[in-house]
Amino acid sequence: MQTLIICIDRDNDLGEKAKLETPIIGREANVQAAVALGIADPEDSDTNTLFGGIRIFDEMRAKGADVEIVSFAGDKNVGVISDQKIAEQLENFLKLYEVQRAIFVSDGAEDETLVPIVQSRMKIDSVKRIVVMQSENLESTYYILKHAFSDPKISQTFFVPLGLAFLIYSIFLFAGYPEGAIIGISAAVGLYMLYRGFGLDDFVALEGERLWDALLEQKMVFISYTAAILTSLVVTAYGAMEVWKLYSAEGVWYHGTLTLISVFTNATVWWYALALLLADLGKIFDLRMEGKPIYKSISISLFIIATGLLFWGASTYILAEFSLPGGNSNNVTPTLQYFVYSIIFAILIALVGVKYSVSNQTSENEKEKKESRSEKFA
Repeated sequence: MQTLIICIDRDNDLGEKAKLETPIIGREANVQAAVALGIADPEDSDTNTLFGGIRIFDEMRAKGADVEIVSFAGDKNVGVISDQKIAEQLENFLKLYEVQRAIFVSDGAEDETLVPIVQSRMKIDSVKRIVVMQSENLESTYYILKHAFSDPKISQTFFVPLGLAFLIYSIFLFAGYPEGAIIGISAAVGLYMLYRGFGLDDFVALEGERLWDALLEQKMVFISYTAAILTSLVVTAYGAMEVWKLYSAEGVWYHGTLTLISVFTNATVWWYALALLLADLGKIFDLRMEGKPIYKSISISLFIIATGLLFWGASTYILAEFSLPGGNSNNVTPTLQYFVYSIIFAILIALVGVKYSVSNQTSENEKEKKESRSEKFA
């Protein structure tokens, strides 16, 4: 054939909604696919892509051109996976049919990211974008917002903060303390914005999958991580209660925000360190059982202890400065010495961790070199 009309469905609506397998070759097959997709979801723009490709096919066939139409679909996980599936379908198609040139048909810029993939395998004469026209701006805006809120990423970003705010307000209202709702809402929304802003949602999802895999594989790291998470939650609640005692007695205006943070840190730092050490201990156990090196995990444990020393020394000094519980003394001089000692010991522990890690890394590299040399001579 001389010209191939390629219709692209990158997110595999044909498979997910119409239950069809691609590639779909020929005019009649594509008409049936467009009708099936239109019935399954009348609002899906890929239906218009198929009908647009069919119209181009009819126009070129009427002029006597040697033309064929084919539809390719990717995967609902739009990205590398969907693009690889479409590229694989295209390569299999080109093994069966000789194509000189192509016309690329899509419903928007997202599908058109596949143009380079198609162009690397054949010449593209034209790229046709099928756009559904609306008669009124209000109707168009409504559908744009509707589809935007149907996107999980957008809906989570918009609705979760609002849901948290209403939930916290109702809890404080039920408790008879509406004044505290402002603090609770501000804290919850602020934490959520930091959580999304630093991209922690992807990190948490990845760690959740790893934790689930550890459970299925019956690894000790599942127990240690679970214990670490529960310890962190309990310690956070305990630290918050300690801060609340001081805040409710005299208020933040009396001592200042730094003091309240120091109270929380001094009450929880070693418990947080214990939680991290528990998580690392489970990882060390699993690595040992698998016969893998554990020096990196041991170095991490030493750094956790060193960091705990620094935070404990600093918070102890600040509390002693304001003569608060946890400072150990109304005299600032001993606590200042504790702070200096904590810095010194933290540096020494960190140096031990670095030395231990570097020495073991060097030994492992030398071992790998010896093994590679023996394999060459074998």
